[in-house]
Amino acid sequence: MLRNNWLTLCSLFILLVISSKINAQFGLSHEIGVIAGPVAFQSDYGERYDLSTNLKNSGIGIGIIHYLNFSYKAECNCYTPETYFNDHFKLRTELSYNKTEFKHHGEWVAPDKTSLGADQLRAMSGNSAVTNLGVQLEYFPLSIRDFTARVGSFGPFISLGGQFSYYNTEAYSTMGSLGTPLTTFPKYLTPTDDRQYGFSTESGSVWSIVTSVGTRYKLAPLSDLMVDLRFQYYFSDWVDGLKPNPTLYKENKANDWLVWFNVGYIYYLQ
Repeated sequence: MLRNNWLTLCSLFILLVISSKINAQFGLSHEIGVIAGPVAFQSDYGERYDLSTNLKNSGIGIGIIHYLNFSYKAECNCYTPETYFNDHFKLRTELSYNKTEFKHHGEWVAPDKTSLGADQLRAMSGNSAVTNLGVQLEYFPLSIRDFTARVGSFGPFISLGGQFSYYNTEAYSTMGSLGTPLTTFPKYLTPTDDRQYGFSTESGSVWSIVTSVGTRYKLAPLSDLMVDLRFQYYFSDWVDGLKPNPTLYKENKANDWLVWFNVGYIYYLQ
């Protein structure tokens, strides 16, 4: 199933790129690139708002990106008629993948805790692999034309968009199969939504909002380096594979989200 969904998302990305390529006749040019970097996942593992939990429950993300550049016509090697939108906005399409390993960290699993509950939390682990497909509208406060014309220049930007994600989660324990009072911390034995427990080992899909801030650096006339800090909020609390009953456990009522810092390379197509 994971392979089929990955192929579906890849096919959709290719279709988006092809359709944007057709739009070149209307005065658009194209850029392609790759991105990669560390991901810090805010999940229900460990203590919410605990910095050490967020940093330790981290993973890696990779992706391929495509831009529609409204300020330049590739077919005539010339600029489009100057408008504010053409000179300050680009449309970004992205297919990305990230995976994070989870453990419980913080006060309740400290070495001095010797209760059964502490042992259960220390023995519990999980992971989540997420494939994302979506678009973002990037806004460049400075002129895109000026940035493009000068090697060594910077082009800061902010962006906002949405993504459709397919996730595959796992939750397990070194004490044995989860779902019994002997192996599972009580809050994860409580039914949640339509599930028997507050943990899940399954696949699913979810929508998310994505916003980021970053900058480009003009490396050469046809290539840029990019750094980008992203915040992604999922409209689900099951992406990490845990969802303690939010009515009983208020500290775990928020949906999952992540922060991703990536570095990228972008090439301008002629």
